[in-house]
Amino acid sequence: MDPSPPLSPAEEKSVLRAAYRKARSSHVANLPEGLRALVFHRPPTPIAEQVGESSIIGLYYPCANEAPAAGWARWFAENGRTIALPWFAAREAAMEFRIWANPWNEDSLVPGPWRALQPATDAALVVPNIVVVPLLAFTATGHRLGQGGGHYDRWLATHPQVPAIGLAWDCQIAEALPCELHDRPLAAVVTPTRIYEGSE
Repeated sequence: MDPSPPLSPAEEKSVLRAAYRKARSSHVANLPEGLRALVFHRPPTPIAEQVGESSIIGLYYPCANEAPAAGWARWFAENGRTIALPWFAAREAAMEFRIWANPWNEDSLVPGPWRALQPATDAALVVPNIVVVPLLAFTATGHRLGQGGGHYDRWLATHPQVPAIGLAWDCQIAEALPCELHDRPLAAVVTPTRIYEGSE
């Protein structure tokens, strides 16, 4: 009997997403509550130095068990940077970024079409100088496995001058990930224990 044909990169990604979601959920559930409050409370110095003063930094509002980005948002805001979050006009619309003027005030955010919190429509549209992206898995060389919607892939493709940094738990590292033509390596990935320099 002939063996099953190999999975396509897209099919392999789908299988990996399920596995890494489960691993991430288990990892976060086993973290002591006090430790969760300490990790990612500020960007490491090598990353902070890449974000010049007065820069706009695109962050994300974490969902489920994603690495928390609020500590970074507050630190950067305290140190002269402007914070922006992903924003969607509708599910079929392209991702954009709008200013989050006060990252200590989550009440200024509203549920978006994907249920994630996002700035209101009266917040200014901007193009960040650097973006910090969530992920399900990554490699030491900066390849990223996202949720599968392709929102960041499409945004980065239209803004090739903007570097992207991943934020992740240590359990999310993979030896290798399937890559497609639209996949762009990250400049770096930061975990609670180290910085992985990407291939850009």
